[in-house]
Amino acid sequence: MTQTSTPGDTAHVPGPPQESAAAVDFLHEIGSRFAAAEPLEVVLERIVDFLMGEIGPDSVFVYVLEGDDLVLKATKNPHPEVVNRLKMRMGQGITGWVAEHRKPVAVARNAMKDPRFLAFTELPEDQFEAFLSAPIVSRGKLVGVINLQHRLPHMHTRREITLVTTIGFLLGSEIELARMDSQVTELAEALETRKLVERAKGLLQRDTAMSEEEAYLTLQRQARQRRLSMKQVAEAIVLSDDVRRLQKGEAG
Repeated sequence: MTQTSTPGDTAHVPGPPQESAAAVDFLHEIGSRFAAAEPLEVVLERIVDFLMGEIGPDSVFVYVLEGDDLVLKATKNPHPEVVNRLKMRMGQGITGWVAEHRKPVAVARNAMKDPRFLAFTELPEDQFEAFLSAPIVSRGKLVGVINLQHRLPHMHTRREITLVTTIGFLLGSEIELARMDSQVTELAEALETRKLVERAKGLLQRDTAMSEEEAYLTLQRQARQRRLSMKQVAEAIVLSDDVRRLQKGEAG
């Protein structure tokens, strides 16, 4: 962990009791939000707002690891349009160093002169002096990175570093759970789509004497021409068949 300082910098001291109580209340709130399974985007926004108010940086960035890239997922800065678009590789910049080594870095001044620093053309006016970066980790696995930036020199206290690091530990597990939920949902959706497509193929084969391959190609062609998904086309064919059978049943 790097903390640059000068003889005139203040020593590390714990915050007053009211600050500690606020931090505990926030951690309890975040834990409650996790337990309630609130959307991850909402939780990230709340974390960003808390860090802005509790520590007072000029900007906060939360990156999440997707594949080999750290992707910006939440921020409080003049450039909200960079969310989900700003990316960096592992090992790239201070953020990438923190991700690669899974250790926090605190720079009190001249952060832009740090040999690990990386400037972004998307953020041309973001000049800052102090930088605090902490890994988001779950079971030893890197999940993302939290960054706090100050335009003026700022000596990060032990309490600030510990608070951000703790949030990183809590957030790591939540992000992993959200990913697992998303994967389960995607698998369930894929299975449902496959069942519908198979049923629609069978109906086309029954009604038109098509082969299985011809029926599948027909579904593909209809989806492309109508700019619909395969699932939507299959649903329409199945629904049409259900309506015909219902009408026959009522007529009988």
